[in-house]
Amino acid sequence: MNARESVFTRVLGEEEVRRLRPEVFEYVAGPPRGDDDRGSHHGVGEGVFEIAGSPYRRLVALLRPFTGPDLLVSRYERNVPFTVVNRPLRLADGSLALAAERIFRFRSGEQRFVDVLYGGGPAGALRNVLGARGRIELELVCAVTAEGHLRMESRGTRLRVGRRSVRLPRLLSVLAEVEDGYDAARGVRTISAAVRNPVLGTVVEYRGSFTYAYRG
Repeated sequence: MNARESVFTRVLGEEEVRRLRPEVFEYVAGPPRGDDDRGSHHGVGEGVFEIAGSPYRRLVALLRPFTGPDLLVSRYERNVPFTVVNRPLRLADGSLALAAERIFRFRSGEQRFVDVLYGGGPAGALRNVLGARGRIELELVCAVTAEGHLRMESRGTRLRVGRRSVRLPRLLSVLAEVEDGYDAARGVRTISAAVRNPVLGTVVEYRGSFTYAYRG
């Protein structure tokens, strides 16, 4: 396995990976380790979101028993400190995955959002399982922007109930857009994410900047 191979580099392919700006490549390519070290190293980011959360706080509270913990955030604030921890995984079948935990430090207390990205989907797409219980699943299409940033956009929402997976109709689904980039003027990594529903509009968003390092 390539020492810098990750779930992102596999789904993008070599040609698209070469279009990533170096700082973004360092973030998405995973720790520079070989087979024996995979799983023992992880990436940690620390930064501040300019804005983060959901304007539908009451709705989020009602949905939590259904979606499970560590998925929906019930606050909506500016200047929110955060931590992100990315853990690359190798599965039993040899495929790669990435488990991520985001900790939002709202003034009223911490909230978490966790997810796992899996390869093996259609060309250029990842399977994104959300929350601690994994009841919501998105198909994310990955691409590289003209600026060399990594952009992901969902094209389907599925609900997992037991062993069944049901595709949600458009009015009940969401469109997620995420962009991982770099601000050369400030020397920081950037993140922008928005989740929208055809009826409600933006239901969750966060955008900000952070520093990032790999740890053993």
